[in-house]
Amino acid sequence: METIALAEVAAVLADPSRASMCLALLDGRAWTVTELAGAADVAASTASEHVTKLTGAGFVVRVKQGRHSYVRIADPRVAELIEHLAQHAEHRPVKGLRSSVRVKRLEFARTCYDHLAGTVGVALRDGMLSAGLIDEADGLTLTGRGREVLGTLGVEIADSRRPMLRDCLDWTVRRDHLAGRVPAALLSHGVSAGWLSREGNRAVKVLSAAEKPFAELGVDLVALRSP
Repeated sequence: METIALAEVAAVLADPSRASMCLALLDGRAWTVTELAGAADVAASTASEHVTKLTGAGFVVRVKQGRHSYVRIADPRVAELIEHLAQHAEHRPVKGLRSSVRVKRLEFARTCYDHLAGTVGVALRDGMLSAGLIDEADGLTLTGRGREVLGTLGVEIADSRRPMLRDCLDWTVRRDHLAGRVPAALLSHGVSAGWLSREGNRAVKVLSAAEKPFAELGVDLVALRSP
């Protein structure tokens, strides 16, 4: 990303269709070109041209699995860039009940690349701090107690050069939620364990099965859902 001039980066996202594709890809999953065409409301051939430009700019990468080809965000830095730009975007007024419900769902819980964001994401950061599972005295770190609780919940943290924990500014709550390997593992395990469900358009449904494990992480979901 550092090798691309600022004006060139801005030009890549200046096109509404490419911007829509990037926002769709922020759910952290790999999409086909056909699926991205539907998300951007353009023809598949047009979507393919946009993907080529996004690939050339380093925003996305193509991944092949068998005879199928997928597109995904290149790395967490790109996802962070897009998420931060979304904060500064001038959002259109909500029109109609359906749009209003969708916005509320995104505000409550959604994916930010591969981790939880929204009200639940911010509450997770607050809860883990209060419960002594993470510490921010010398930068965000996972405590011994935190490793113990995550292990009990069955959350396995992958080894990589990516930071274990870092702050990520939430554009709806305007406070930090957690990014990094730990929250990525939490989201992945939460979906597989039936605590969370991806609802499309980045929205995440927090299921009743999440109440007990999230309480171990310092989050009272019942209180969080209350007005």
